[in-house]
Formats: sequence, structure tokens, C-alpha cells
Amino acid sequence: MLQKFFKNKNISKKLKLRLKNTIMDKLLTYASETWTLTKRYRKQLNVFERKVHRRILGQVYDNEKESWKILTNKEFYASVKTCTIVETIRLNRLRWFGHVQRMEENRISKRVLYMNLGTTRLRGRPRNRW
Repeated sequence: MLQKFFKNKNISKKLKLRLKNTIMDKLLTYASETWTLTKRYRKQLNVFERKVHRRILGQVYDNEKESWKILTNKEFYASVKTCTIVETIRLNRLRWFGHVQRMEENRISKRVLYMNLGTTRLRGRPRNRW
């Protein structure tokens, strides 16, 4: 649904970027405080974000070569002055950690954060469960 909106030439880039920031970023970072961000997931999020931005920005006219080109990643990050999705998720996690730190000791979230299971895993390969 948003692809048609982002491809539309009659809508300004500023409005498209505002829509992306208000809708897509909120959807992508919902409950991100509890995620385990691996290198693979960070890469996938960055790729998706660049893909959406490139769809919004489109091709750029290069005056020196007098031709159209697609922005490289370095040029893209230089032109977009907002923080990336991964940085936003990291900030959300830090904000949540500070919130949990200020909680009372008997709250479940704080107890889970500092919980010690007291057991160790068995050596070797985990058993099949089927």
C-alpha cells in the first residue's frame, strides 16, 4: 500500500519522509526494547531502511556526469540526517533499561533482569524433542 505512495511523483519527498518516520519507524521498532539484535538482524533492518529511503528519494541527477545515478550507501547516510533504525532500537533499549533501574525491587521486570537461574546446562548436544 505504501509502495504506491512512495513511488508517486506528485507527492513531495518531505511528506514521504515524514510518513516513513511516523508510521514505518514506529512499526519497525514496536517492542524493540526486548529484542536480541544479532548482526544478521541489524543488517536486515539497515538494508530494509535503505531500500525504503531509496524508493522515496529515487534517482539523483549528477551534474558532473550529466546523468542519473543511484546513491551509494555512504552518500545515502550523508544525505539522510536522522538516526538509523538500529540506533533508534539501541536508544529504546537504553531508555527501557533506565526505566527498569528506577523500578522498585519487587517488580517482576527488575527481578527478571537480575535473576540468577542457579543451574547450568548439560554438556553436549541438546536432545531432540520430537
